[in-house]
Amino acid sequence: MALIGAQVFLTRAGAQKQEEKTVETKTTTAQTSSSPAGTAKPSDEELKKKLTPQQYYVTQKCGTEPAFNNAYWNNHTPGIYVDIVTGEPLFTSLDKFDSDSGWPSFTKPVSKQHVVENADSSHGMDRTEVQSTGGSHLGHVFDDGPAPTGLRYCINSASLRFIPADKLKEEGYGQFLPLFEAKK
Repeated sequence: MALIGAQVFLTRAGAQKQEEKTVETKTTTAQTSSSPAGTAKPSDEELKKKLTPQQYYVTQKCGTEPAFNNAYWNNHTPGIYVDIVTGEPLFTSLDKFDSDSGWPSFTKPVSKQHVVENADSSHGMDRTEVQSTGGSHLGHVFDDGPAPTGLRYCINSASLRFIPADKLKEEGYGQFLPLFEAKK
């Protein structure tokens, strides 16, 4: 009987902790939004309709897409990468580099306000998971990147939508145009 009572307590405590985490994530999302789409995360039912099965698996189930077999690992077009779910601006092509990993890799996010880093010890490894503030799993960050940060944000293409620099204004991300105009 004591074992059942302990199980019920742990289940309730876990549910309460999960509920607090969900509320905190939603609050953070609303406060740090700067995408034209607003960053309210759609319901799970809506996500399953909006996303491909792979995008859903990667962003909502912490999955990983195949290396060298994804949309952006070898993309060299100037522009920004946004969260496929919420439209939050996450990374720019200016911080992208070829890491030979088979996934898009960046030295830093557009803003630390748009990513959340969590300890991840899944699959027998100690890593740092990267999520958008909207709660989408993006990938992981490692300390083996190039200067100036020494970091490698190894991100799944399935969690991203790429917006070319010449479409930024049209797509509602005009505030990022000066980054690319300075590089011309």
